[in-house]
Amino acid sequence: MSTLPMITGLLSVPRLRVQNANAISSPFTWGFPAITAFTGLAQALERKLAGSLDLQFEAVGVVCHHYQAQTSGAYTQGFHLSRNPVDKDGATAAIVEEGRIHLDISLLFGLTGEALAAPGEQLPELARQVTDTLHGMRIAGGSVTPPLPGRRRPAPQLMTLSEDETERLKQFRQLRRSLLPGFALVSRDDLLQSHLAALRASQPQTDLFDAWLDLSRINHAPHWQEQADPAGGEPRRTLEWRSQRGHSQGWTVPMPVGYGALSPLYPAGSVANARDGHTPFRFVESLYSLGEWVSPHRLHDVGQLLWYADDDTASGLYRCRNDYAATLEIED
Repeated sequence: MSTLPMITGLLSVPRLRVQNANAISSPFTWGFPAITAFTGLAQALERKLAGSLDLQFEAVGVVCHHYQAQTSGAYTQGFHLSRNPVDKDGATAAIVEEGRIHLDISLLFGLTGEALAAPGEQLPELARQVTDTLHGMRIAGGSVTPPLPGRRRPAPQLMTLSEDETERLKQFRQLRRSLLPGFALVSRDDLLQSHLAALRASQPQTDLFDAWLDLSRINHAPHWQEQADPAGGEPRRTLEWRSQRGHSQGWTVPMPVGYGALSPLYPAGSVANARDGHTPFRFVESLYSLGEWVSPHRLHDVGQLLWYADDDTASGLYRCRNDYAATLEIED
């Protein structure tokens, strides 16, 4: 398995207000944009800056401070959809809208490139230049909006990471203060594997998809309680249904992490109606795993927060990875 690319700098863009981002992250999940939306944002930002700055965006981390899903309903949630103009026959136009969500997020980019060699006094201006470009882009389909009246948007921070391990950890500890309060999305592939092993102990036919579904829902199980009879008779038994998540503590969520190949890799331009005729093409489906929202103050290294792309053309896996779980294993 690949590991986080070596990064030499960090760019923190705090408190971005994003309006009408895509809340449907995959055919099975909703509630927050897919992590591929943020890795795609990093690649798009790198391309926009290619003519002016030598910066490579190797990884990205996302911290959510507040969200407001555009839904209503007590038990069954329904998305708020706009009323589109009717067609020429007076009927409702066949437009399938995306579910929307308003976000207050902070982004942390892992960087490499010659621009990081600039003198320290020039780094704040470079950070503003990158952030101004970011403000004009779409984030998960949503628009970046100005801060609320009476509030000032915090300044971005661009820093060159020290080569000394202790100093790098100190730099991250100082940087993560600007990410509080909030919750960072990290990968928990390890919980999915351990839960699969636990289920197979009683149900050998269980597969990974069964384990993922079991972790994605709130299960209810019966619990019998015995109460002594004051008169000395037989104890009375009462049944109580309790909700249980069935795994370790934490705010865990099902999430898409990339794509798996469904077809061979076709040469560029050989598939009709492809969006890009200059890039090889293949059909894919979503890949799913488990994530966890953790407070940034519980992260001890920047590698625990950052997500990076891992593409294996031979096996047909194109997915985003995060080293949070691997770091926990090393610490244990």
